[in-house]
Amino acid sequence: MSGTRERIDAGEVLIVTESRGFGVIGTGVWGETHLKTYSTHPGAELVCICDLDEQLVRQRAEQYGARCCWTTDYHELLERDDVHAVSVVTPDFLHREIATAALEAGKHVLLEKPMATTVEDCEAMIAAAEANGVTLMVDFHNRWNPAMWGIKQRIVSGEMGTPQMLTVRLNDTIYVPTEMLSWGGKSTVIWFLGSHAVDLVRWLFDDEIVRVYSVSRSRVLAERGVDTPDFFHTICELAGGGVAHIENCWIMSTEMPTVFDFKMEVVGSEGTAFVDASSHRMLQTYTPEGPSYPDVAVVTDIHGQPNGFGVQSIRHFADCVIEGREPVVTPADGLQNTRVLVAIHESARTGEPVEV
Repeated sequence: MSGTRERIDAGEVLIVTESRGFGVIGTGVWGETHLKTYSTHPGAELVCICDLDEQLVRQRAEQYGARCCWTTDYHELLERDDVHAVSVVTPDFLHREIATAALEAGKHVLLEKPMATTVEDCEAMIAAAEANGVTLMVDFHNRWNPAMWGIKQRIVSGEMGTPQMLTVRLNDTIYVPTEMLSWGGKSTVIWFLGSHAVDLVRWLFDDEIVRVYSVSRSRVLAERGVDTPDFFHTICELAGGGVAHIENCWIMSTEMPTVFDFKMEVVGSEGTAFVDASSHRMLQTYTPEGPSYPDVAVVTDIHGQPNGFGVQSIRHFADCVIEGREPVVTPADGLQNTRVLVAIHESARTGEPVEV
């Protein structure tokens, strides 16, 4: 164990006796969040980072670590004895090769969602983690979202009774698959956003999805040369009788004041909860470019320190590595998430309900 926690007054402080080395593979848009988190964590040292874009990874190394090395070959990063844990922040279809290599090298791994795009890939990574006695966590960071946590606590306490119905809407503007992601055509909005939605359904219901029916269409993005569906509408039946509806699209207008649109309704036997996680207007700006609701909840900087629930999940992984404890998100969560996502794709393809 490299650190212990002591309670001081009302807070909990990590007392670090020995730092642990962290690496990041994939330093793009979300990879930078991992860099910010590790480089400011009191018990972590950002040792080495990797990206195929040499100019980008060199710049990131200079920005986030005085002693941080960089490489364009992830094998070089994994060969380092001073790297104890690795974040894999690459396109979803590349997860298995890189994560398995890291696990077999004895590194703890934080894997961006979804865990993988096949059940076989998930099972291979879990087997590698178990064989080498290392931690494997999937970054379902909405479990740290204050609004979602508020619902979870009210369900657990019994205040809302038993969840009966859930509706979640998680959409992106068309900027995401056409400009932000160079690999949008090699993925789907179900992998990219549906993975979050499915995890929230399982977590909030504390139950398994056993049957799905989904409809998708491919028109708008196809006309722009991006070979991926525009949207999916999915009905999920849970083992305990609950029902969830998931809406995922990534063709919303770029005139939207936010890049994503995220709303939820949960109906319980004793109460109802609504969440508006995107247009809450905690911060509003009006400029010649138009109105905007800048993000102040997912990832933000406060007094030079990264903050937000997108940071908290990564920090949780780092704490677990440093303290030698298991993360609250398990490999089984990642595997079951992928099982459901695979079934959703199959249902949309066949036009029929699919058992999970």
